[in-house]
Amino acid sequence: MIAFLIQRLWHAFLVMFVISLISFSIKGSLGDPVRELVGQSVSVEQRNLLREEMGLNDPLPVQYGRFAWDALHGDLGQSYFYSKPTLDVIVEHMPATLELVLCASLIILLFSVPVGVYAAIRPASWLAKTCMGISVVGISVPVFLTAIVLIQLFSIGVHITPFPTDTGWGTWLNELISTDGGLPSFGRGNELVHLFGTWDTGFFSVDGLLHLLLPAASLASIMLPLFIRLIRSEMLEVLQSDYVRFARAKGISPGRIYFLHALKNTMLPVITVGGVQIGTMVAYTILTETVFQWPGMGLMFLEAITRSDIPLIVAYLMVVGLIFVVTNTLVDLVYGLVNPTVKLTGQHA
Repeated sequence: MIAFLIQRLWHAFLVMFVISLISFSIKGSLGDPVRELVGQSVSVEQRNLLREEMGLNDPLPVQYGRFAWDALHGDLGQSYFYSKPTLDVIVEHMPATLELVLCASLIILLFSVPVGVYAAIRPASWLAKTCMGISVVGISVPVFLTAIVLIQLFSIGVHITPFPTDTGWGTWLNELISTDGGLPSFGRGNELVHLFGTWDTGFFSVDGLLHLLLPAASLASIMLPLFIRLIRSEMLEVLQSDYVRFARAKGISPGRIYFLHALKNTMLPVITVGGVQIGTMVAYTILTETVFQWPGMGLMFLEAITRSDIPLIVAYLMVVGLIFVVTNTLVDLVYGLVNPTVKLTGQHA
């Protein structure tokens, strides 16, 4: 276990080193920071003096060493637009993105597992064929188009009522939605609950949850078809294995075979893919947050590009890269603990 952790930390360090090199090269190619800091009225002498003070005239290895040392101490520069540390800006926008990714992950988990398992158990049924056909379409449709269609259907267009009308709670929710002309399609709402620090959440208010529905469904549409097909294919393979046939021969009930024996082994590759895709969804929030004007890190990143806020762009790349590295390391740990046939050294038992 300790040897595996040391190995993974070394790999994580190498990956972050490469990401820092890429970020540093981007920082030097996006523009002149002196031009962004001062106005046109500043003389050439003052500009050169400021460049000397900022160390921009030093050799590139010296500049990179300073950049890496500051990054290790949590200093990724000062935002030009916000006039405060870039990490503070990212921390302010991070809760919205994490909540969006969390809600999308729950939607993927709640729908992909039962649909994938059913499609594997009843592959010839019309419902399974319909779900698999829809999943093919879902993989092909870009996320921004899905977001626009959802807005048109549930917010400003047809006003489809998403909740069943034959129940009291469904009717109440549909009436609540219809009072605002459909599901909200802009921002996080006005009824946020403060948790701690800069974390304000909409999980504890009806208004916040309603504002979260469309963006989360849009973001989930990227990975949901992939997970349905993955679970189905893995489940079909597991159902053909010898231990499942032996369990059937012993007279074990089909439900116990499907959901205890087969599903457990089906979820092993899903855990691996799912952990990687969580980091991918953080990157994909750029398009989702833009369409819904969701005040998260993705929208912040696009605004930083528009404003040529170079330190904030670089800090975003570093933070997202760190999220990828951390999630991948955690996935490897979980996979080694869940699968008893795999040692944490990376070798099969």
